[in-house]
Amino acid sequence: MDSAADRLSRSNSLQAQGTKFAITGGISGVIDVGITWLLQIGLDLLGDTAARTVGFIVGTLTAYLLNRRWTFNAKASTRRFLAVAATYALTYAVNIALYKWCFEFLDNDLAWPSSWALVVAYVIAQGTATLINFCVQRWVIFRSTRKNFVVD
Repeated sequence: MDSAADRLSRSNSLQAQGTKFAITGGISGVIDVGITWLLQIGLDLLGDTAARTVGFIVGTLTAYLLNRRWTFNAKASTRRFLAVAATYALTYAVNIALYKWCFEFLDNDLAWPSSWALVVAYVIAQGTATLINFCVQRWVIFRSTRKNFVVD
């Protein structure tokens, strides 16, 4: 008897991949924002861009490993890794620009508490970057791994 989790793990449908991508993103996002907060506010070790960069790198590495194996069921490949790295470079630029602008606006201009400004800026920046990332990975980088493509 197949459980819903077993079917989700094996499926390459748009709905299944979107769900797995969201779960992976949630795990990676908690790691990412946790490290960003710890370095920027908790320990006050780094400024906003440096802390965000470290969080992004660790979260991105986590996301890549989980997405390659679980979300897209793909084997390791230098070509794919380089394509994902290029995609992450693009999403990093989008992410950092939006994060920096939003954090400064909320923290300085609106005088929000720094922790709230960080979380809201993170959600806006990461949400935008995630949407770009999923589209590029699904329809460009991992397209050859989809068998029996079905749009749910």
